[in-house]
Amino acid sequence: MNTKEKLLELFENNKGTFLSGEEIAGRLDISRTAVWKAVNALRSDGYSIDAVQNRGYALSPETDKLSLQGIRKYLAPECTGLDIRLFSELESTNTTVRGLASDGAPEGVVVISGSQTGGRGRRGRSFYSPSDTGIYMSLLLRPSFLSAKEALFLTTMAAVAICEAIEKVSGKNALIKWVNDIFVNDKKVCGILTEASFGLEADSLEYAVLGLGINVCAPSGGFPEEIRDIAGAVFDSPEADAKNRLAAEVLNRFMSYYGSRDITGYVEEYRRRSLVIGREVLVMAPDGPKPAVALDVDNECRLKVRYPDETVESLHSGEISIKLTRG
Repeated sequence: MNTKEKLLELFENNKGTFLSGEEIAGRLDISRTAVWKAVNALRSDGYSIDAVQNRGYALSPETDKLSLQGIRKYLAPECTGLDIRLFSELESTNTTVRGLASDGAPEGVVVISGSQTGGRGRRGRSFYSPSDTGIYMSLLLRPSFLSAKEALFLTTMAAVAICEAIEKVSGKNALIKWVNDIFVNDKKVCGILTEASFGLEADSLEYAVLGLGINVCAPSGGFPEEIRDIAGAVFDSPEADAKNRLAAEVLNRFMSYYGSRDITGYVEEYRRRSLVIGREVLVMAPDGPKPAVALDVDNECRLKVRYPDETVESLHSGEISIKLTRG
């Protein structure tokens, strides 16, 4: 780590506590001038650092800015082996991780960005990814214990992990709109996009890129008009250290499920959090939308629906979209 990174780690581990320039210099084995330069560099990066004469410097406890140092202090032991890389802006975290995977990067690379210029959702849709209001994260997985047909479990496993993380950090109830959208207070606050590469052997999964975007707080001026009716955020306004806590908690929860290799152990929780079971839905089939009633989510995370003619179908991810009918 360079001096700025070392200072940020010291500040993150002592957030809200004033440290004198002399104490910082001693701990980091640098000069007082180097401390002053590093403080100014962090301020230029957007960190709120208070300075009080005869007390020193402190990272404001109200700061809500993504940082590796801030995320790491909340990580559980299950995340020890993760290689987390943080960027202020990328075209797409999924695109970046797919490139790393193609170059042979090992499982456990995590790319996080404060914004995306070309964020993507399912079916090629764009994903709104403004600066400093969300978490955009992609994780490289090489799940040898999963077949190609079981790749859906990664998406649904992540959905449960994200719901649990949101509730842990915000105290708000989070629900899942099958198969990959997370809702809080009837607004979408997170989308998940899992992209997989399949091996030459039959039914083999070479790697998967698990991507997610969470609206942590509402952007200044609100969401664009085209998504304003559906999009929401976990918090109405910036919350102290929310992004670092939430990013870490998502990784903690997901890696706990993933590390257990129990691909069905979380399914009951996925089912319990369903936003659609028992409700009327529209199944967006190739021949047009079909009204149906969502009956259940089975143990393979397929959505069972019943059509007006009483026929029942189990739907797979990627074959359809579900839209809740408005009452």
